[in-house]
Amino acid sequence: MKKEQKTEKVEKTGEKKVEVYSTPTCVYCNLAKEYMKAHGVKYAEYNVGTDLAKRKEMVEKTGQLGVPVIVVDGEPVVGFDEEVLAGMLGIK
Repeated sequence: MKKEQKTEKVEKTGEKKVEVYSTPTCVYCNLAKEYMKAHGVKYAEYNVGTDLAKRKEMVEKTGQLGVPVIVVDGEPVVGFDEEVLAGMLGIK
């Protein structure tokens, strides 16, 4: 008698975990957020100007204070680089 092989079906929604570390007065932060909104990308936003814990977290991830810092599935990008973000987010 043969043993049945069980396979689990894993569903993927295609959504990535995106976090944006920014400040309200940063032009590039605002451009990055507008870009993601225009492409339907959901993200968590952290104001590192007022949230000291998130600022510390951002520095630990990147080693610097520059904003925006955009983290896609754990991979940080410093600055708004549309081409890099498009690749990471699967935007054509």
